[in-house]
Amino acid sequence: MRSPRCRVPWVILALAAGLAATCAWFGAAVDGRLSPGGVVPAATEAARADRLLREGFASAPPHLVLVTRVSGATRSVEDRAAAAEGDRLVRQLSADRSVAQVVSYWQAKAPSLRSADRRSALVLVRLHGREQEATAAAGRLVPRMAGRHGPLQVEVTGEAASRAEALRLAGRDQIRAELLALPLTALLLLVVFGSALAALLPVAVGVLAVLGAQAVLRLLTFCTEVAVSATNISSALGFALAVDYSLFLLARYQEEAAAGAEPGAALRAALRTAGRAVLFSAGMVILSLASLLVFPHTILRSIAYGGIAVTAFAALAGLVVLPALLTVLGPRVHRPGVLTRRRRRIRTGPHSGSRAAGLGRWGRMARAVQRRPGLVAVSVTAVLLLLATPFTRVQIGLFDDRVQPASSTVAKAGTVLRHDYRLGAVITPATVVLPHFDPRQHAAELDAYARRVSLQKSVERVETATGSYTRGVHTPPAGTAASAFASPRGVWLAVATPGEPYSPANRDLARTLRGLPAPAPVLVGGPGAVLDDVQRALLSRLPWCLLLAGATLLSLTLLLTRRPVMALTALLLNALSLAASFGALVFVFQEGHLAGLLGGFPVTGTTDVLMPALIFGIAFGLSMDYEIFLLARVCEEYERAPDAATAVVRGLDRTARLFTWAALTLAVVMAALATSDLVMLKIIGVGLALAVLLDATVVRGLLAPAVLALAGRVAWWSPWPRPSAPVPQPLTQRRPLAGPAGTKHPRSDP
Repeated sequence: MRSPRCRVPWVILALAAGLAATCAWFGAAVDGRLSPGGVVPAATEAARADRLLREGFASAPPHLVLVTRVSGATRSVEDRAAAAEGDRLVRQLSADRSVAQVVSYWQAKAPSLRSADRRSALVLVRLHGREQEATAAAGRLVPRMAGRHGPLQVEVTGEAASRAEALRLAGRDQIRAELLALPLTALLLLVVFGSALAALLPVAVGVLAVLGAQAVLRLLTFCTEVAVSATNISSALGFALAVDYSLFLLARYQEEAAAGAEPGAALRAALRTAGRAVLFSAGMVILSLASLLVFPHTILRSIAYGGIAVTAFAALAGLVVLPALLTVLGPRVHRPGVLTRRRRRIRTGPHSGSRAAGLGRWGRMARAVQRRPGLVAVSVTAVLLLLATPFTRVQIGLFDDRVQPASSTVAKAGTVLRHDYRLGAVITPATVVLPHFDPRQHAAELDAYARRVSLQKSVERVETATGSYTRGVHTPPAGTAASAFASPRGVWLAVATPGEPYSPANRDLARTLRGLPAPAPVLVGGPGAVLDDVQRALLSRLPWCLLLAGATLLSLTLLLTRRPVMALTALLLNALSLAASFGALVFVFQEGHLAGLLGGFPVTGTTDVLMPALIFGIAFGLSMDYEIFLLARVCEEYERAPDAATAVVRGLDRTARLFTWAALTLAVVMAALATSDLVMLKIIGVGLALAVLLDATVVRGLLAPAVLALAGRVAWWSPWPRPSAPVPQPLTQRRPLAGPAGTKHPRSDP
């Protein structure tokens, strides 16, 4: 009969299986409740202007733009066959319950809705409902409208079409990334452990973490908006962290077992040492992601929610479910799989083989670094600063339709619009709303204000209820045009601008319009105002984000090491590696270098304003993950090593190979994410992969031991007295270790 203690692992596994099944069932419907973006905070002026326009005015900017182009024998959109097909499209759209208004060239006969060569014309569509309802309607309408319609080839773009396409691509990309990441990760782990069963354990932990995060995200959709990108990023992050945590726990378990410990004792030793590091590491990642919650942008908060949930589940599964699996499986975990010829173990402990002076290649490298620490520190720092240099050329912007895949209807329509039409005049003008302003009673004040607006730099034309204005010259309104800009909710001005919608010039114009004297309070919207508001909201909270991330991670590192200089050094090295990653991202994605190696992507010459903050929030904690494992082992070795230099060498020797493999598997997972057709996910995948690879190899392998050697005894100074009770040590490692030459030396405790 089994004792109650023997039944505990089976109970844990049964509960874990039940939790996984429940989370899989509940989280399966999360995709239908996600929003596409959430870039603009709801309380900003641009967002309020957009809501007022959509709800109160018949001539608000459209949600969808159908770009129709004649083909074949048809020469002009005014030909009878093309006009008849255009009218049919308008009737079909008007009959849809989601459509509020349709304006086409064939109805309005406005020259701005037809190209100069007369071979293309526009159909502008406004939809009912708020952003999510309009996006859902666009997702249904775009596939029906795009394609060949008689003599017309139709492509669809617009704000709602871009959001719907992003939702579709995100769902498809997540499936593709998971199908790529799972087998590649398992294959890498098979190489690491030499055991098929051991290789599958981190994958199982990752699946449990991802299922749990999906369920949490769906739960959050009942009380807040959650962006679709949160599921893609949390899935990739979950697999990466599951591999990290499982790799270090399994490696320490194998090390203790190789030293002769019984399975139970080996597992307890692994949990006391590597398990403690896993707990601190998870805290690091969670607190780093929590720093994104200070921002009001839905997309940043959503990714923080998903990342925090998946990190917590990964740590819980690694510290509870993985030990239960190891207890149940026992020695079978080390049994070679069918694809391995011989049993291999990760060489992490002093009992792993007869190597010169008990050190592997990483330990010998650390010894070499300690002989020339100044040269190594200066050289590596110079290289990292050189990599960071392109970030000084960063040009801030926002993602637009140009980041869609070239094959999508949104990208094709956007190309035609930029070539044949004035985008900032017809589709994305700057908007100025005067709420509760009566243009009939105050026509003179509105006329004077519109003239002032038309005289501003970067303004081509202004249209409002009193007419059209070009460089101060007034043209009276034609027909019913005046009523399109006025309603019981107030009046608005459409301000035509040249160039790209989210350009710095349009941002500066929005700032100018907000400071321009007006006859009543105004709300300035449009792309330039959106860029300005998003950037202001980000910059106003950025110091708090940096302070929260830095202070909390410094506190946790200090709690782990009890040595202030060592903790501060770890924080500074992490910041240096992140700066290098940011520079590389500008070099690649803003300036377009090496695009061919990454499968190609549109180069807009700008960096999305949210990307640096987003990558910082994820990568800062993820990079500290490796620092925690290194410092935890270094401090552990310091409790037994003859001197500080030996502690660093042995700590690096026992962990470097582990976090190098962990970084490689994480890079594989992030490379799978980078196969996305969405440029945002591609940037995040490449940025995180680059950050962790730099951190795990160059920074932790070379720079960290060099800086610790230069700091000398100062790095090991602690203002707190050492604990009266000794730090618990694994049973197999309580005996003192010999120094490099095989002789015991006295501790050089500062």
